[in-house]
Amino acid sequence: MRILIAQLNPTVGDIDGNKQRMLETLDDLCRTGASVDLVVFPELFLVGYPPRDLLEREWFVEACERAVDEIRRASARFPGMGVLFGAPLRSTTPSGKGLHNCAVLVCGGELVAVQAKSLLPTYDVFDEARYFDPALEIKPVPFKGEILGISVCEDAWNDPDLWPKRRMYDLDPIGVLARAGATLHVNISASPFHAGKDAQRYRLISNHARRHGAPFLYVNQVGANDELIFDGRSLAVDAAGRPIAVCPAFTEHVQEVDMSAPGAAAPYTPQDTVESVHDALVLGVRDYMRKTGFTRAVVGLSGGIDSALTCCIAVRALGAENVLGISMPSPYSSRGSVEDSRKLAENLGIEFKVIPISPIYASYLDALAPHFAGAELDITEENIQARIRGNILMAFSNKFGHLVLSTGNKSELAVGYCTLYGDMSGGLAVLADVPKTMVYELARYVNRESEVIPEAIIKKAPSAELRPNQTDQDTLPPYEVLDAILHGYIEEGESPDDLMRRGFPRETVEWVARAVRRNEYKRRQAAPGLKVTSKAFGVGRRMPVAARYYG
Repeated sequence: MRILIAQLNPTVGDIDGNKQRMLETLDDLCRTGASVDLVVFPELFLVGYPPRDLLEREWFVEACERAVDEIRRASARFPGMGVLFGAPLRSTTPSGKGLHNCAVLVCGGELVAVQAKSLLPTYDVFDEARYFDPALEIKPVPFKGEILGISVCEDAWNDPDLWPKRRMYDLDPIGVLARAGATLHVNISASPFHAGKDAQRYRLISNHARRHGAPFLYVNQVGANDELIFDGRSLAVDAAGRPIAVCPAFTEHVQEVDMSAPGAAAPYTPQDTVESVHDALVLGVRDYMRKTGFTRAVVGLSGGIDSALTCCIAVRALGAENVLGISMPSPYSSRGSVEDSRKLAENLGIEFKVIPISPIYASYLDALAPHFAGAELDITEENIQARIRGNILMAFSNKFGHLVLSTGNKSELAVGYCTLYGDMSGGLAVLADVPKTMVYELARYVNRESEVIPEAIIKKAPSAELRPNQTDQDTLPPYEVLDAILHGYIEEGESPDDLMRRGFPRETVEWVARAVRRNEYKRRQAAPGLKVTSKAFGVGRRMPVAARYYG
């Protein structure tokens, strides 16, 4: 069977726009004279993933139904060619949610088959049981000489190898389809990116193909929607699990695949981790801006590595002409902070402004002096500087319509080494899921061909420059230690006792755990952050604020 992979980038909620993308893809295919048996689009492509509470609006569901029917009727223009796509359809489950997450197959103006999703994930960023009912039955579909085993995303994720501690589901939809005679498996997906996930997906799909002795096609969404980034990386494997085709990551791609062809003898090559995170962040910024209607961004340039990297990513995503960098030196800023920022701006070709905040800061201190009389200078005065900078950036946003990109990294957000309403101000937190140690790796990646980020920025000791001779390590453990503890505590779900048994010092572990717990309220008020690890702050981590616990 010859299949066209349509790895495309939908916009959540834009039913008419997504429908039009589908029809344009089909028209383009026919204009080329190509002859394929089936065109496959990703999970919930018609509404974009995740549509969240839009699914609870009756008018939205009705609009979906009309669009599905339009696509069914339009398929008559493409005789002999099936179209498989994802859409929400009403459920007949008694006392259920009223919707299924469906794979819909149309051909020749007819509705050929509908297969609802069986496994509804409710972990991490997923909340599908809130909206959908599971499939009432799982049946393969005879089509064009093959028996198609059609499944939707999570239905393929019940491989025991994936869940060494606890298998998530009792049901294995792929096994059910195989036992019912499926000769070709097709999985439509909207699988969010995190570093290393493409290799995990390949193992999953390859294992299914080998286990059941049938070729397997996997079509994934690409693009970014709010915090979630979808890398695409759709693939086809033969019955031995060898790759027939692997689509590129982080870009739309349409590719014809002969599913009867033998796979390549060469092994699958996952994308380099640092490269993949860089490309994910670029796509995340570009799509967030485009889909929210912003065209220009503003970044506060401190002379540090976080703001420099954020600025580089913004330029790659938007173009230098659409990025403004602002340096806002205070009484404690080093000369190098401004000059290094200026050099970065020159290297990137962006507009650059210097707005000193010392006079504004002095006005604050004068206004507060009668009320703070007798009190020592402390973090209060430090944070005033950060909040002045946040106000200036937001003023540019209001006046000129720029989106403020906040620059804090995951390590800082985790332990609260950031200022609420100060450096946390912004519409998108680009590095919110990037540990500090990876920030350095990404900076080196940006500089792989030439010095874009000045070497002085990379080499200098990290500092907020809010008091004389300040460095991050005055307050924080070494970043190598901090990030290792945070990885275990946040991403692996280890307790402080678990981490101490692994050899981390008790005092350091307990300080980190307390800091993470204590600063939950700050993160609750942070800008949306792009997810690039297996457990990001935000929608995928729902911890209480008013609580008392040790772990």
